[in-house]
Amino acid sequence: MRAERISFRDLDWWLLAIALAICTIGILEIYSATQNTSLAGMHWRQTGWVALGLVGMFLLARVDYHAVLDHAPLLYLLSLAALVAVLLFGEARYGARSWIFIAGQSLQVSELVKLVIIVVLARFFSEVRTDQLTLADLVKATVLTAVPLGLILLQPDFGTAVMILPALGIGAFLAGLQWKHAVAAFLIVLLLLPVGWSLLKPYQKERIYTFFRPEENPQSAGYQTLQSKIAVGSGGFWGKGIGQGSQNQLGFVPVRWSDFIFAAVAEELGFSGVFITLLLLLALLLRLVQHAQRAADRAGMFLVMGVAAVLGIHVLWNVAMVIGYVPVTGIPLPLMSYGGSATLFVFLALGLVMSVRLRRFVN
Repeated sequence: MRAERISFRDLDWWLLAIALAICTIGILEIYSATQNTSLAGMHWRQTGWVALGLVGMFLLARVDYHAVLDHAPLLYLLSLAALVAVLLFGEARYGARSWIFIAGQSLQVSELVKLVIIVVLARFFSEVRTDQLTLADLVKATVLTAVPLGLILLQPDFGTAVMILPALGIGAFLAGLQWKHAVAAFLIVLLLLPVGWSLLKPYQKERIYTFFRPEENPQSAGYQTLQSKIAVGSGGFWGKGIGQGSQNQLGFVPVRWSDFIFAAVAEELGFSGVFITLLLLLALLLRLVQHAQRAADRAGMFLVMGVAAVLGIHVLWNVAMVIGYVPVTGIPLPLMSYGGSATLFVFLALGLVMSVRLRRFVN
């Protein structure tokens, strides 16, 4: 894929500024959450991942997204091979074999596979030339998604697997999903729920039980949810201040630098900080939708809307998880939670969005 010369003036600097503002809040809270622990200095590593992500974003923006779409079959096969390699040789953490070491760094392959699935589905749906999506096309798209999703579930990583589905959903909807097919798919999912339940690990079932009654297991499965809600509620309007939140500083909220970083924001920056954070995330998503509307072709539109759908569900699920409205799963808050793989995914996705923007006037 040949890189092209681009004018940096044509990049969406507002989108980049919003993304960096979100990163800044995240790095600030990562510093606060880890400053008095054995993980002190983690904010510098996150800063490094943000810098690497920016490099990847600028490089990918130079590549015509049509060239990326042309290589979708190869990228798809490579992603499947990578997921199989993780199952065979990966490192297990938190009960899931999702990480593999590359150049001395652990990489969560499934995070980058999400981007490949977005690309694959964007190419597939853009080649559908009918006003309504046929059943055959819907089945093909579902199979394309189900194969990597199944490999991710085998790790097992339920959270990341679920985050792939929005790309399929938004693509099918925009391609002309028929209501009868949507209803049929919903009924099939309902019928398969007992099968899915039987395949869950004991700790995953316990998380679902605890979601409905967290107070029954306050020292075990319900601990994360209860402590997170305490942190959110104690922040008040202005918050307790950076480095002053008791739930955050005393370590009552687990993984407060990662999956539960939003709880740390609520406690130390209060409602005002939460409002600004959510406003920035909303601005980011609305900016993506705007670029999808201005894309030069269907392929660009599907690509950007796939990115917007996946990031949007990430935000909704993570925030809902922190305040106890959905079960706890390992889903990070985009650009804020600590994690190199998740950070790279977002910036590479923004790189594809920039590529679509830069070529919006090309016929």
